[in-house]
Amino acid sequence: MAFHLGPLTIRIYGVIIMLGALAGAFLAQRLAQKQGENPELVWDGLIWVLLGGILGARIWHILTPPPSMVERGITTAYYLSHPLDALAIWKGGLGIPGAVVGGVIALFLFSRRQKLPFLTWLDISAPALALGQAIGRWGNFVNQELYGAPTDLPWAIFIEPRFRLPEFIDQGFYHPLFLYESLWNLANVVLLIWLGRRFSKQLRTGDIFLVYLVVYPVGRFLLEFLRLDASQVAGLNINQTLMAFVGTFALLAFILRRILDRSRQKRPEVVTVE
Repeated sequence: MAFHLGPLTIRIYGVIIMLGALAGAFLAQRLAQKQGENPELVWDGLIWVLLGGILGARIWHILTPPPSMVERGITTAYYLSHPLDALAIWKGGLGIPGAVVGGVIALFLFSRRQKLPFLTWLDISAPALALGQAIGRWGNFVNQELYGAPTDLPWAIFIEPRFRLPEFIDQGFYHPLFLYESLWNLANVVLLIWLGRRFSKQLRTGDIFLVYLVVYPVGRFLLEFLRLDASQVAGLNINQTLMAFVGTFALLAFILRRILDRSRQKRPEVVTVE
């Protein structure tokens, strides 16, 4: 869906993504202020993170196109041999895992440039990122994409025939995966903010982002079971596999940090007698 302003074509999907980014930035401003950081730096960093996120999201899509596109010949090799199509993000094709990786790399570079504590800004960014995802997923609703298996549940959404997969052309109603993920991300926002306030003295810098890397992958992993057009690599659902790896790694890192902290606290002090 789109509308026109003179010669410009404004796509609703893009508008919703930008609204999500702006909402996340306003939240990050408040969190930065509470952390004693300069909240105005959020807007400078937003440009970096957006560019890094979009680039990462597009690269992830190019490397892992869904089966429906592969069947039409739109593969990684196709994109590499058609660079203009690889750049055509307005035709669809952005992967959240790549967006997160690209955004984190961009934030790291921005933090280095501004001489900012990277882990602190990761913690500030985590709830903002989850909020941006929660809002941005409604762009999938507008585009009638990111729907799950057919269902007759009361909250099922109707998908027009032109947006259905060929093998499900006779099925009208589907699980609203975009809605499930949006609600999961909103719950993640609340959890991350609550943890940051309730356990501010117990948490180490970077822990909030680690929790994000546990909670989001758990939800995404489970929702992938309902996804009809999941990207495949070597016969595996690559997004689900990645989520399992990232969530497990982040959980182990969080636990290991707790163990190391306790071992330091129990370590007896050595008294030197002169």
